[in-house]
Amino acid sequence: MRKTIFAVLALATAVPLAAQQSQAPKIVMPRVSPKASLMQTVGLTDVTITYSRPGVKGREIFGALVPYGKVWRTGANEATTFEVGDDVTINGQPLPKGTYSLHTIPGPDEWTIIFNTVANQWGSFNYDQSKDQIRVTAKPEKAAFTEMMTFEVPKVTPDAATFFIRWADVAVPFTVGTHTAEKVVASARAAVAAAKPDDWQTPYRAAAAVIDNHLNDAEAKQWLDQSLRINENLNNLYLKARMQAAAGDKAAAIATAREAIAKAGPKDKGEVGEIEHSIASWQ
Repeated sequence: MRKTIFAVLALATAVPLAAQQSQAPKIVMPRVSPKASLMQTVGLTDVTITYSRPGVKGREIFGALVPYGKVWRTGANEATTFEVGDDVTINGQPLPKGTYSLHTIPGPDEWTIIFNTVANQWGSFNYDQSKDQIRVTAKPEKAAFTEMMTFEVPKVTPDAATFFIRWADVAVPFTVGTHTAEKVVASARAAVAAAKPDDWQTPYRAAAAVIDNHLNDAEAKQWLDQSLRINENLNNLYLKARMQAAAGDKAAAIATAREAIAKAGPKDKGEVGEIEHSIASWQ
């Protein structure tokens, strides 16, 4: 009987103790290599790189801590991920829209940059080459010392951006192309085709988008002429004047700009001032 009582008491005390242990607060520590994310819009396309940033900490990095000729996670902790919102090119090679793990194979004179279809993986320990979408090569450059590994985008245009992997005294560039010009022209073409016969604004806006981005002046001129046939006004006449000036015919540009001013209304003072400034620059 006494043994039974002791067994019941032991069980009664063990359950609360287990419950206490399960409710004990967790100790949360910061990562040694903190997580970072870079998002850059290139033309119409969002490019997002998520990675962890190890530090040099006085160590020799490339060819030592990061061996040459071996696949590297390009950071720390989880493999670096590379996400693009549209189809792009990497150093000229096509990469479909999606999220990839980004691995590299460093070398003293050439790096291989790998975009692998298995996005979520720990480091490169389970990296499978058969899952690669593309591989490109890049030339490492000597650069100012960077203590913590980072991705940078020092050069961005509507059609492309140059990204750099930087750590220690090395910078490795690769170019992301976005085909923005083609997308803008295709979008403008579709909008004009769907416009109503009395709609002067859509062909005007399509022409302005193409002209302002120096994409396809011949097609833009057709759209601008269409807008002018429907309704000549300050906006499309001024765009015509800008086009004439860009082509080198400044006398025609000035004459057309004055026609545009003649169409101005009481609410167009700001636009008139801009046109007058352009006329002065063309004289």
